[in-house]
Amino acid sequence: MARYTGPDCKLCRREKTKLFLKGKKCESAKCPIEIRPYPPGEHGRGRPKESEYQLQLREKQKTRRIYGVLEKQFHRYYEEASRRPGKTGENLLQILESRLDNVVYRAGFAESRDAARQQVRHGHFLVNGRKVNIPSYRVREHDVIEVRENKRHLMPYEVARATHSEKKIPAWLGVSTEHMRILVHQLPTRQQIDTLVQEQLIVELYSK
Repeated sequence: MARYTGPDCKLCRREKTKLFLKGKKCESAKCPIEIRPYPPGEHGRGRPKESEYQLQLREKQKTRRIYGVLEKQFHRYYEEASRRPGKTGENLLQILESRLDNVVYRAGFAESRDAARQQVRHGHFLVNGRKVNIPSYRVREHDVIEVRENKRHLMPYEVARATHSEKKIPAWLGVSTEHMRILVHQLPTRQQIDTLVQEQLIVELYSK
């Protein structure tokens, strides 16, 4: 399975914004972008003003990296979004948000999407009573996701129970930490997605 294996913090510095790929580290003073808020590389500090194309490309790269999706898969998501009725950019974000690894992260059962992906790959979750170990699995309205009973004692879920009141759970999900269960009330609307991306720039890039 192809995936990015390099340093996550370098991705944040390249996009010149926090992508929250490392959980609590991103919120601490140890976050590299707090120390070096410029792109990595020899010419990171002196890069010229970006063109319209570069702005569109950077927005696409930022979105891809936030959700941990490689280029080929991201392009497939865009093509699917463009075939759906409604706004292509909003459809694209809804597809990305409905990935199982993202749902686990949004519910507060993992500190980052990377951690959520690992937990899903290791078979920690049931979807409607069936084990699913594919991070890109797409949840649907009224799906029930729960941690398998023999995994609930593990540290990520102990932390999730202890810190549940501090988490901001999106309205489109219902979470029960007592039963380690997530209910998908509906697929999210654009207003319910707080990811700081300008999806219209991605649509403009792919429309060329």
